[in-house]
Amino acid sequence: MAEAYIVDALRTPTGRRGGALSGVHPLDLGAHVLRALMGRTEVDPAAVDDVVFGCVDTIGPQAGDVARLSWLAAGFSDEVPGVTVDRQCGSSQQALHFAAQAVLSGTADMVVAGGVQSMSQIPIGSAMTVGHQFGFPTPMSGSTGWAARYGAEEVDQFRSADLIAERWEIGREELEGFALTSHQRAVAAIDAGRFDREIVPLGDARVDEGPRRDTSLEKMAGLKPLREGGISTAAMASQISDAASAVLVASERAVKEHGLTPRARIHHLSARGDDPVYMLTAPIRATRFALDRAGMSISDIDLFEVNEAFASVPLAWIRETGADPAKVNVNGGGIALGHPIGATGTKLFTTLLHELERTGGRFGLQTMCEGGGQANVTIVERLG
Repeated sequence: MAEAYIVDALRTPTGRRGGALSGVHPLDLGAHVLRALMGRTEVDPAAVDDVVFGCVDTIGPQAGDVARLSWLAAGFSDEVPGVTVDRQCGSSQQALHFAAQAVLSGTADMVVAGGVQSMSQIPIGSAMTVGHQFGFPTPMSGSTGWAARYGAEEVDQFRSADLIAERWEIGREELEGFALTSHQRAVAAIDAGRFDREIVPLGDARVDEGPRRDTSLEKMAGLKPLREGGISTAAMASQISDAASAVLVASERAVKEHGLTPRARIHHLSARGDDPVYMLTAPIRATRFALDRAGMSISDIDLFEVNEAFASVPLAWIRETGADPAKVNVNGGGIALGHPIGATGTKLFTTLLHELERTGGRFGLQTMCEGGGQANVTIVERLG
């Protein structure tokens, strides 16, 4: 049976909005991690069949197929094509899925999957903002099909986070406790050097800038909700960030021909949808589907990465799946480490792979909520 092997996975530090990476052009940000990936694997870049990158708000310096342009900005062969994927927050996780599927199908032997996002330069929702000048306040504005199905119901991620907290009866104290744990775990991971091998420094950016060492429940309690009458505050939400990440996926033939040593293999990949108004609940359905298709149970998984778009998302996911909270986001998540939308998928995968190696775990599961009520799930098996 064909296999999709993971040869290596790297990422830049995650910069805060306005931080050390805020002035780096997105193409150069992507090029930096691509050069590092090719350099560490010692693979001839010309042997790569395709480059698949995730990116959201592909306007301005992120327009024009940022995957292809980042590859060229890195100085690599112009014979290698690139394609940019937008599955909202799961864009680069989907890029990884497309790369693995190409290898599994036998139509490619080596594919680079990754993502890049400069949220400092291109604010979140910029592509939707551009639509305003054409009379479309939201992507659904004017759609008779959408209106017939969902009416005028508000579709907003902040409302979605609040709806989840309400439905699963998650109070503010629990949400803030989860957020504080995210920061504490991230700080502990940085201090212990757990991210050192996966991070490729860039200029003054050496470590993740998001974690707050001085945060506390008292400080969080003083914040106002993001929505009038809501419960979620900025402290419970992922941080606006800048970063790039990349993974090299190879076939068995490529591994042999190039003398590569795989670190892991893709055990399962899938994606599912859920209610687009609740929007952020799909990881629950997607995880159940993935485990069923893989013939596994939640107890078979050693580590989980569940993107912390908002604290209510992983908390509801933990309740529904029965996962051990001690195995979920063990080095912190997006609340502390940031969520550079288009880059987050392969960023989380990179961290998951390195943590499996550090702890000796065998299986890791990654999932994340995505715009439109979707979620990807990747199950990876560590080798060696």
